[in-house]
Amino acid sequence: MADLPDTSVNPSVIEEFRANGGKVGGTFKGMPMLLLHTAGAKSGALRVNPIGYFNIADKLIVVGAYAGADVHPAWVHNLRAHPRTQAEIGTDTVDVHARELPADERGSVWAQITTMAPTFAAYQDRTDRIIPLFELVRI
Repeated sequence: MADLPDTSVNPSVIEEFRANGGKVGGTFKGMPMLLLHTAGAKSGALRVNPIGYFNIADKLIVVGAYAGADVHPAWVHNLRAHPRTQAEIGTDTVDVHARELPADERGSVWAQITTMAPTFAAYQDRTDRIIPLFELVRI
């Protein structure tokens, strides 16, 4: 489960996701994925990003890992500026509010994520930034 730092992949992944009821193959086969809609933090331009997610304690969690890059993926900045948005999950499009997990909640959730997907621990080791976690709360 990883977000997709190479945006050139996104159009084909989005098309495959929508054509197959929320499932994609290749590198992403078997990963729970969603399509996150955001408005550009500065531009307001609408964006759609395929993102892997985790269901932890009945909470939908997305990770701003960007494969351990030293910058956040653009969608993180967009969610911080415009947290009310939509996500496509399977064949449903739902309204959500993105809530960034504060430090006191992040630790235990991060431990669960890195247990389920150790690659995320390696991503954190690659960067000095704290990889943000967002809960997508249905509204």
